[in-house]
Amino acid sequence: MPIRNDFKPGQFCWIDFAAHDLAVAAPWYCEVFGWTEVPQDVQGGPPYSFFIKGDAPAAAGGQMSEEMMAQGIPPMWNSYVNVEDCAASEKKAASLGATVTVPTTEVPGHGKLCFLLDPSGASLAIWQDFGEGPGVSVADPGCLSWNELMCRDVPGAREFYGQLFGWEFQDMPMDGVNYTVIQAGGADSGGMMPLDGEQFDGVPNHWMVYFAVGDCDATSAKVAETGGTVIVPPTKIPVGKFSVLQDPQGGSFSIIQMSDQAC
Repeated sequence: MPIRNDFKPGQFCWIDFAAHDLAVAAPWYCEVFGWTEVPQDVQGGPPYSFFIKGDAPAAAGGQMSEEMMAQGIPPMWNSYVNVEDCAASEKKAASLGATVTVPTTEVPGHGKLCFLLDPSGASLAIWQDFGEGPGVSVADPGCLSWNELMCRDVPGAREFYGQLFGWEFQDMPMDGVNYTVIQAGGADSGGMMPLDGEQFDGVPNHWMVYFAVGDCDATSAKVAETGGTVIVPPTKIPVGKFSVLQDPQGGSFSIIQMSDQAC
């Protein structure tokens, strides 16, 4: 399984799950994606585990604080963007209209992180890596495949993120929707989807995490059988087949089976 540790500035480099009950969520996700949980030494902090696929983490999960849960914050997957200087990126984001929810904080021996809400209210994390980690498992089933912003003001989001990360954008008309492909570091690194239509009433602007799977139908069925919910059933799109799912605690994520991926 490929391991990557060479993310360029502006590229998505990490994901983790903020759980209401990590002790329950971790085994569930490990069953669905074939991960192995490895609890980390948090030196007295909230529980945090790597989810191993192959020889390196594919993702991670942490216990959400009581304070955050009391505020009604749901379980959620967090997307991280690689930056060269976390504090400088935090300052720039704020100057562009973002709200900093967690200021630049050092994770000893690993890097620095910051959480922010973009001008539309979508939560995103930035990460400055110290280059001492194990790398990230990529490309295969059970690994991160895509990060997608779903929002009601795509032009505004393009302006904000273009200035913050230097992203470039490519329009991709798809099934009557003008999809935006994010390009960072010379590669397609994510996308933006407009939240248009009555079906999205009440859905907040958010970043969605997509996991690669070998069989979209089978994985969706497994989620339903183990207490999760299928929000959008397996659906064919030009690049393959996807489904939007929810874990038993209410955390949302997507899966995608690429058309050229062996099942």
